[in-house]
Amino acid sequence: MKVGDQYIHEFQFTQDQVQGFADVTGDNNPVHLDADYAATTMFKRPIVHGMLGASLFSKVFGTIFPGEGTIYLNQSLNFMKPMYVEEAYQAVFEVKEVNAEKHRAIITTTILNAEGKAAVTGEATLMNTAVIV
Repeated sequence: MKVGDQYIHEFQFTQDQVQGFADVTGDNNPVHLDADYAATTMFKRPIVHGMLGASLFSKVFGTIFPGEGTIYLNQSLNFMKPMYVEEAYQAVFEVKEVNAEKHRAIITTTILNAEGKAAVTGEATLMNTAVIV
């Protein structure tokens, strides 16, 4: 892993996944679960929980990039635009900094909507003794 390395992961969420996230976390805000309620909001339809969207970062870090053995140390998040079910998104990761001695990397984390606009931005600090050297 070196500065400038990138990885892009395409994904979308279903309403069942949003409901599952609500079940696990207890966040039953109707803006996520009730289409009639959401229609009365500025979003006009249910939105994906921000933390569900950002949880995609954990999946990628722990299983794909950098992968198995990764320990999540820190994550900043900025929620820029709403995310909706059944819409295509890209999670974009770029290695910003590497500290080989400590086996750590700082990686920018961005979720882009279909128009290429950032829905979520942030930065993660990871440790992986096998890959970050």
